[in-house]
Amino acid sequence: MELNNENIKKIRHLIVFTALIILCFWKYTIVFQAVKFVIGGLFPFILGGAIAFVFNVPMHFIETRLIQEKWKKKYKAVRKMARPLSLILTIIFVIGIVGGVLFGVLPQLTGTIAKLGSSIQAFIPKVQEWADDWFHNNKEVMAYVNQLEFNWEKVIEVAVDWVSNGAGNIVESSVTAAMNIVSGFTTFFIAFVFACYILLQKEKLSIQAKKVLFAFVEKGKAEAVIEVCSLTYKTFSSFLTGQCVEAVILGSMFVITMSIFKMPYAWLIGILIAFTALIPIFGAFIGCVIGAFLIFMINPIQALWFIVLFLVLQQIEGNLIYPHVVGNSVGLPSIWVLAAVSIGGSLMGIVGMLIFIPIVSVLYALFREFVYLKLKKNNIKMKDILQSGK
Repeated sequence: MELNNENIKKIRHLIVFTALIILCFWKYTIVFQAVKFVIGGLFPFILGGAIAFVFNVPMHFIETRLIQEKWKKKYKAVRKMARPLSLILTIIFVIGIVGGVLFGVLPQLTGTIAKLGSSIQAFIPKVQEWADDWFHNNKEVMAYVNQLEFNWEKVIEVAVDWVSNGAGNIVESSVTAAMNIVSGFTTFFIAFVFACYILLQKEKLSIQAKKVLFAFVEKGKAEAVIEVCSLTYKTFSSFLTGQCVEAVILGSMFVITMSIFKMPYAWLIGILIAFTALIPIFGAFIGCVIGAFLIFMINPIQALWFIVLFLVLQQIEGNLIYPHVVGNSVGLPSIWVLAAVSIGGSLMGIVGMLIFIPIVSVLYALFREFVYLKLKKNNIKMKDILQSGK
């Protein structure tokens, strides 16, 4: 290799990059602390970006569909106020949903918890009676079953003991708790204001970001980055919209059918399944387990019928509703959806389950396009692939 100025510059950059990598591995604890510090400082803005992304879906619908284009052309005031009005309506819509869920579910949830103790107390004698019919010859099982009891006084005593001992001294930590609450509200306020700024100035910010990108990156690479960002936005937006609509439909189906069959906790279980259905594949089953347990405490036979109802509605939703509502919006085969949910759940919990499907979908689309380009470059056609190995 000729040692001209360009090659010497490349070698110098490679040496610096290698030295930085070695330093990061050598002092990895300091690097992790630095990264954690940076993320902590940027967290309000990261949260604001996430809020802006979620809010942009209904806001875009309101701005483009509800506020018609002919009104914007005809009335200057409508054109000027379309964006702020869309943002205000979006905020009202989100607050309405959260408030409706809280005021609709919390009272019923409180009543459910109050009834749960009496339901368990009434259920224990039934368990003992069934055990006596089935295991009357087994003294060990009967001895264990006969020891079952539910005492509210013991539950309260254990809770008080945990609060006073296991949870630490609350009086001493009250100042810390208050500071954490204030810090949390401050972080959310900054994130919310930042999200509103992004939503109101999104076209301007997009142009500024493109200017910076084209200024420091080659034109071809900059265009590729913009294409990847556009694909990522479309995939995440389609996935978020589809999952929310599908969850609302599934929850409504449970509320209606459970009300028709006069099953208890119809609203509570329906809303619970709607929220857990936001988690792909496994979410609705979590709601099913909790709902079956609540009904089981009142009527075990109805709990069995609830499981049957869940399986029927799940089949209807999976085969008829989900393909039409969500469809192939993320463009990811089922096997990779399962892999994305499993990997995301193991790495980041519920949040990972939600975001890994669109992330894997973007990677899958980019890799598929790369494979097609390679096949085209090598002049390999589909019939050549199908005929190979015969």
